[in-house]
Amino acid sequence: MGVAKVFKKFPKTFWVANIIELFERWAWYGFFMLFANYLTGSVDTGALGLTQTEKGYIMGFGTAFLYFLPVLTGSIADKYGYKKVLFVAFVIYTTAFIFLPMVSSFWGVFGIFIYLAIGAALFKPVISATVAKTTTDETSSIGFGIFYMMVNIGAFIGPMVTLLFKNSSYDLVFYISAGIIALNFILLLFYKEPDRVVTKESLGESLKTVFVNIGKVLADFKFVVFLAIVAGFWTMYNQLFFTLPVFIAQWVDTSAVYDFFSVNIPFFSENYGKADGQMEAEFITNFDAMFIIIFQIVVSSIVMRIKPLKTMTVGFLVCSIGMALTLATQNVMYTIGAILIFSLGEMAGSPKITEYIGRIAPLDKKALYMGYSFIPVFVGNALAGLISGGVYQNLSDKTEFVQQEVAKRGLDISDSLSQNDYFETAATQMGMSSRELTNYLWDAYHPYDMWYVILGIGLVSVIALYLYDRFMMREKK
Repeated sequence: MGVAKVFKKFPKTFWVANIIELFERWAWYGFFMLFANYLTGSVDTGALGLTQTEKGYIMGFGTAFLYFLPVLTGSIADKYGYKKVLFVAFVIYTTAFIFLPMVSSFWGVFGIFIYLAIGAALFKPVISATVAKTTTDETSSIGFGIFYMMVNIGAFIGPMVTLLFKNSSYDLVFYISAGIIALNFILLLFYKEPDRVVTKESLGESLKTVFVNIGKVLADFKFVVFLAIVAGFWTMYNQLFFTLPVFIAQWVDTSAVYDFFSVNIPFFSENYGKADGQMEAEFITNFDAMFIIIFQIVVSSIVMRIKPLKTMTVGFLVCSIGMALTLATQNVMYTIGAILIFSLGEMAGSPKITEYIGRIAPLDKKALYMGYSFIPVFVGNALAGLISGGVYQNLSDKTEFVQQEVAKRGLDISDSLSQNDYFETAATQMGMSSRELTNYLWDAYHPYDMWYVILGIGLVSVIALYLYDRFMMREKK
């Protein structure tokens, strides 16, 4: 069946849900793509100056909490209605974005981020279930491909908008996200409640049922193995947000992109470049979303007739290679090429995870079972936080390395200086420019070793998924 004919089979609710998803992802990624550098950047830029380890705890465990809760919130949505749950989610979202710039301590940021995670956890299973309920076996591959494309349109637009205001004030980043998410209150007026089974159970009884169902899921050994394997993929994937923006900001020379835009499209160098002739790290990272917007429908059309497990295996492999290579060089063009490789694997593999679980979920419990699709994301975020935190700080953190080099040379530099001032002072005392000191630390401390860790995690997941498909799955999914 042609793609155009498939498009005509989607009901209005499918498209409304996708537009809601677009705005929610716009709001989320508008701050989240900048979040790692906001947490760890130099205080003289308006960032918080936290350590990589503290960043890892906030982003890893905070986001993991977000992805665990849908196991419960999916059941709540099935009982009380998708539209009501969406309304509550948007209230929490809006207020959390307003509160975030009001705190600066580790525990303050962590607490508000957990509050934000509750809103996101209410939202996620509802929208995924809506897409699942408005697609069929015939239309699910294209349907979830469209859904994933909407995710990435929002993911692309969000940082492009907020980066325009970052240098004026980081506070505006969060306020813009609050305004964008508030637009979904209007879209809720056009959202039609999908068919669902309404029970007379109390909330307590519903939650008890959830835990009983969790027990049943955990008793399904094949499904648990699948979730564990996919957790490895998400551990690797989340480095796109947790590690790559920091790595680019610290190590990659983006001047070639800045110079290209200065000559050909000055708007980008003027609005997304910095005074030192470098591009904003998040602008480079955002190429991933741009590639997905361009190629997602094509990739989904190619893989729509291929078994989800086989598609995931290939997608995970390509993803792993791409993400590992983004952390292997200081050359920005090489980095962008690696992001393209990563995005192609992401487009093939990631939507198939949701599609696979959506296919095997009972029709009257779509939101509940979609909640289980977030379990590996929960584990993956927790592990990704540890890797982007303590592991990155030991293997790749430029702030850590310059402090080690200062101590090794016996230089006297005050610890009270901001990160930028400390680095500039160190460079001056060592008789180097900032770029020369960066290159020296690159050669002396090998921060690119991080790519071995990421590739190893990805390859373990790929091999495990291949063996799972080869030896544990008899029926075709």
